[in-house]
Amino acid sequence: MKVIFNTAGDGYWSRAAKAVEITDMKLGYVSDDGDFGELCVYFNTDTWDVSKDGLIYTDSQFKQDLMQFVKQHGLVVDLCYSEQGMQGDNYVSLDVGAEFLESWNKKFGNNLQKLLDTETV
Repeated sequence: MKVIFNTAGDGYWSRAAKAVEITDMKLGYVSDDGDFGELCVYFNTDTWDVSKDGLIYTDSQFKQDLMQFVKQHGLVVDLCYSEQGMQGDNYVSLDVGAEFLESWNKKFGNNLQKLLDTETV
């Protein structure tokens, strides 16, 4: 089953309103205290090409679809777009808080301490 989020075309760096296939979601970073992190939402570059479509960053519909997806999967909706410079060519970067990280850990059994231990400084 494919996961599709839509864009409204109302972001600061894109006017494209279209369907975007989501391929993965991963924690990119977790603070030492576990109270802040980065969620990377990866997309199929055949459905969204940043060189042609722009950045999804700040698009209202994409964020709404993501928040609905997160909530449907039992995660706490504690997220917002990170800064523009954090966005990638194949993912959208979002800041997540402690409540999201705690719910992610409960849902997926990820050992957040293990993530911290492998962090390179």
